[in-house]
Amino acid sequence: MVMTFIPLPWKPELVFTGTSVMGINPETEKFCSHVDYWDSIKANDYFSLEGLWDVFRQLRMYKTPDLETPKYQILKRTANYEVRKYAPFIVVETQGDKLSGSAGFNSVAGYIFGKNSKEEKIPMTTPVFTETDDAGESKVSVQIVLPQDKDLDSLPDPNQETINLRRVEGDIAAALKFSGKPTEEIVRQKEKELRDSLIRDGLRPRKGCLLARYNDPGRTWEFIMRNEVLIWLEDFSFEED
Repeated sequence: MVMTFIPLPWKPELVFTGTSVMGINPETEKFCSHVDYWDSIKANDYFSLEGLWDVFRQLRMYKTPDLETPKYQILKRTANYEVRKYAPFIVVETQGDKLSGSAGFNSVAGYIFGKNSKEEKIPMTTPVFTETDDAGESKVSVQIVLPQDKDLDSLPDPNQETINLRRVEGDIAAALKFSGKPTEEIVRQKEKELRDSLIRDGLRPRKGCLLARYNDPGRTWEFIMRNEVLIWLEDFSFEED
């Protein structure tokens, strides 16, 4: 369940996943009780301080630009991360230098700003991804997601050989959200934190990770920046808890 908290001006989303248990009166055959068990807390009492704190944590302000983002469905939300099912999307990418780096961004941004075979300007989206597919970061790519109404056949060709268009197939990822300036040390710390949590919960994280940066660092206060570390999962199912 996803709810928008309207009273606050930044309208944060409250996300709850779990199990609802309904009791039925055998005489009247009507519902007589309803208890929700949230995935994000352990104390699921009628009035749970842990539950109240979980709600309060979700009210914090993150700045998410009013731009198109990759489509995903939240399958599960724990106290530490979300499990999301992403729909397929297309990225324009080139080689980067490190997860928190900016090398290569101007090249992929130039593609959507019209430096392509058709001189076509393509709407900006969010976030900007940097991805590595191994722990040693021997290969890092910087990516901009292209609008959902685009497909590989209709997109203009890049002007540079170092730029590539690629379709990312829909898959399931775990995401850990955090604010502040995403330095390399912080990103690696968050990646380890997320990976450790997944393994502890019996899930199977793949090698590598992605850093998602939603904001222009020159125009956004650090304490409201929205950043995420994502790790793709192997064979996620609800029975693995």
